[in-house]
Formats: sequence, C-alpha cells, structure tokens
Amino acid sequence: MMTETKRPTKRVGILIAVGLCVALLGAFVTWRVIGRDTTAPCNGLTENERVRKSMGAAVEPGMSCAAFGDALVKATVGTRPGIHDRQQAQVLKDVLVTLGSGQPDDFTLDPALRLPLATALADYATDVHELLATLDTEYLTRDGRLDPPWESEGTYHVSVYATSFRDIVRAVSEDPRAYAVLRTADTRYAAQQLAAVPGDATGAAFSLPATKSARVWGVFDGIADSVTRTRNDEQARVWRTTAVDSLLREPATAHGDRNGLAVDLVTAWLKGLEDTPAPERFARLETQGTDMAGTWTETRKTGKEVREELLNRVGESQRKGREEVGLP
Repeated sequence: MMTETKRPTKRVGILIAVGLCVALLGAFVTWRVIGRDTTAPCNGLTENERVRKSMGAAVEPGMSCAAFGDALVKATVGTRPGIHDRQQAQVLKDVLVTLGSGQPDDFTLDPALRLPLATALADYATDVHELLATLDTEYLTRDGRLDPPWESEGTYHVSVYATSFRDIVRAVSEDPRAYAVLRTADTRYAAQQLAAVPGDATGAAFSLPATKSARVWGVFDGIADSVTRTRNDEQARVWRTTAVDSLLREPATAHGDRNGLAVDLVTAWLKGLEDTPAPERFARLETQGTDMAGTWTETRKTGKEVREELLNRVGESQRKGREEVGLP
C-alpha cells in the first residue's frame, strides 16, 4: 500500500521563502562590505597594459606597490619643480586615466600608492588647481582618454575628466599626509597667482585668482568631509589632527620659489593656522580663502569697500566649493 506524501503546509512554504530571502540578503551585504572593497594590488597599475607601455622598464614584473610608487614619482617629476616634458606628463595622464576608468565613486587606492601619487600630483599644481576648479575651458576640452598632454608656458600639462579626478584626489586623501601635500602645493600655487596680479588690476583680473583659489580650497574641504564621514568620531579626529599637523610641517616655499610676496602670503597663513587653538585648527581651514585674500588685500592697500566685497565673494566661493562635494 502506497503511503500518501503530504504537501508542505503554507506555513512551511513561508518559512522557506523567508529563509531564502535572508540568505540572499546576507550574500548581498557580504558583497557590499567585502567584495566591493576588494581591489587588485596597487589598483592593477603594475599589470595594466597602458601603464606598462607608458612607463617601460620602470615597471617590473611582480614589483611591490611601494616600488611602483617610487617609480611613478621618478617617471613624472622632473629635475626642475613644476617643469615636465611630454613623456613625464603622458605617464601621469595614463595613470590617472587608468585609475579613473570603471571605478565606483567611492573607490579606494592601495595605501602604498596614496603618498607617492600625491607627491607626483603636487608637482603638477597648475593642473590640479584647474581640474578641481573646473573653470578653465582648455582643461575641459583636453580631458579625453586619448587627448595628449599639451605645452604651455614652458611645460606640459595634463587633463582628465574632472569628476574622476576629484574621486582620485578623494581616494588619495584617505591618507591625511597625502591630503596635506596636495593642499599645501595648491596653497603655494594660489599664492603665486595672487602675487602676480598687477597693482592696477580691476574686475575679473583682480578678483578671479582669489575666488578661484577659494573654490578649490572649498573642494578640499568637501573632500575632507567625505573622507571623515566614513570614520567614527575618534578616527575622524585623528585624521583631522594628522592633516593639520602635516600642513604645519610642510614648508611655506617649495624649492625654486622666488616670489617674495607669494612666500609671505603662505607664511602668514601657516602662522595664523599655527596660532589657532589646536581644537579649532581644522575648522580654520574653511576660512583659508578669506584669510589669504585678507592678507593679500592688506598688502596691496586695497580700499575698504573693494576689499569687503572681495572677501564676501571669496567666502561664498569656498562655501560653494565645499558643498559640491561635501557637507553644507
């Protein structure tokens, strides 16, 4: 006599369905937490065909990411600060394009790559400044993957997609020391731009260097927000403290700087940061634009009304730059 097989009850079916959902949810969470953060060593740069072709014998099979970072700096930084030949600029372009291709917005860099890449980028301060400001049309029209570096004012320049570049700077800035290297290099460059403004300049020729620089520092503020919001309170505090301490250790002038006013502007800003009570120093970065523009206009003996109008515009420019990538 055959025994009748009972069908699962509705309750059992529901339990099975719930179990499957929990299993699928667990798998998804595991992928989001673990799988997403799993990247190839050195972000795959040592094995990338475009990078290997560009850097040639400098990339050796099986080299460590630390060794690759050293090779990257040697391949992109010239003997004179801020002066690069076509090949040096092309190497940097190829690395940036490779890092920016197909990466999620919150991608991370191999820790061994962060400081070397920041060191290389710091020597291209003009390009970093313009790519973060996103106001120069030449950089916007030369940002394609296959667009080569171009020569201007005695050196070669590099452009990539502004959004991917900002993501790269954010990934570099996971290391607060690397963040300080980039922000210091931009501060020096901005001071040079301010110092170069003719004494009789008016309109945009007078105001643009200050408002554009403030915008870039606002972007740096927003990047800091983005980096620290993923950390707990203590980790965020350590990151901010390390970033500021590193900024204060960076010299006011880079080798080869000759503009006395530019050096004085950076020196005055660093002194103001150092004199700020330690718990308030990081917040003081949010007024870098008005601090430096204030010193600059005092040096120029700018009239009160013109000065106040400029400082208002500078403060607004830095706030807007921050809001684009960080917290309001």
